[in-house]
Amino acid sequence: MSKRHKVGGSPGPEGVAASGSADGAGTGVVRVRLDLAYDGAGFSGWAAQPGLRTVEGVLTAALTTVLRTPVRLTVAGRTDAGVHAVGQVVHLDVPAAAWQALPGRSRRAPEQALLTRLTGVLAREARQAWRVPDLPSTVESSSQGPGGGQDERVPTAGSTRAAGRVPRGASDVVVTAASQVGPDFDARFGALWRRYTYRISDGASLRDPRRRGHVLWTEGVLDVEAMQASALPLLGEHDFLSFCRPRQGASTVRDLRRLCWQRVEGAGADASLVTLSVEADAFCHSMVRSLVGAGLEVGRGRRPVAWPARLLAARSRRGAAPVAPPHGLTLEEVAYPDAHGLAAQARRSRVRRSLC
Repeated sequence: MSKRHKVGGSPGPEGVAASGSADGAGTGVVRVRLDLAYDGAGFSGWAAQPGLRTVEGVLTAALTTVLRTPVRLTVAGRTDAGVHAVGQVVHLDVPAAAWQALPGRSRRAPEQALLTRLTGVLAREARQAWRVPDLPSTVESSSQGPGGGQDERVPTAGSTRAAGRVPRGASDVVVTAASQVGPDFDARFGALWRRYTYRISDGASLRDPRRRGHVLWTEGVLDVEAMQASALPLLGEHDFLSFCRPRQGASTVRDLRRLCWQRVEGAGADASLVTLSVEADAFCHSMVRSLVGAGLEVGRGRRPVAWPARLLAARSRRGAAPVAPPHGLTLEEVAYPDAHGLAAQARRSRVRRSLC
């Protein structure tokens, strides 16, 4: 059983501290939750970085334009360059006057007005970033998109290596929902768990070139049964130092609740792919991709089934697990307690854990 020590914070998903304040909203301030999805191929990760196109940078600029006031975002988890999301969550505090002014003369709720205006601003940013002309939304292009295969290079704003032609109204980051929440909601510390999926096309899979930027292509047929057998000893609360790139002073103790390798059967977009579904209270930096890398070593027959468990027990960066490429990884979902449990969950998450 781990012990918890009060500290100022702990790593978020993929191990990087989230930006923004976690304090409750003050007088005259509205706390807003945003749910979003993005294609990570065109971004240098989540976190804002000077001179680079990042999800945080693009979204912050769009919100500042729409709200006409500076904003700071707190995110459920900073994803690495090239990693995608369909279930990312952020929160921000908005001056009440700016929030109430969003609908203008319309009868829309502030949430709907925010979504509509963000959609337009983000679409304009995407067209400018990729430097491509407007096309009607009905026009289809056969041009190749960025990334794909095992290419980990990430194009930056202004790159001429465009993701096909961008139809009018399209963007590679979309805010899917906006809602006003109470001051106890914290996108980072309030989360109960995060769930990721990693997708792989091996020699037994049908390769879809349209998804090459979201699926890792690898040669040979993976031994999925061996991969799953190697994953079972990793479940539970452990020190995952051998699977992380730790930050100074940060804990690498995590509660890994799901680690499921399977070959997807039946119909659907993922049919015949090998997937890893992984769920934990939080992830330290590069932890998910290291778990994938260890599983791939076993599935390719390069390492025995017991090797990942030995790595875990070593608790050492020496001989650490290889890190899989980012483009096969997607943040699928972040779960939160009901409103009554938010404050208590945030307090628990702020405590640094150890196994001593």
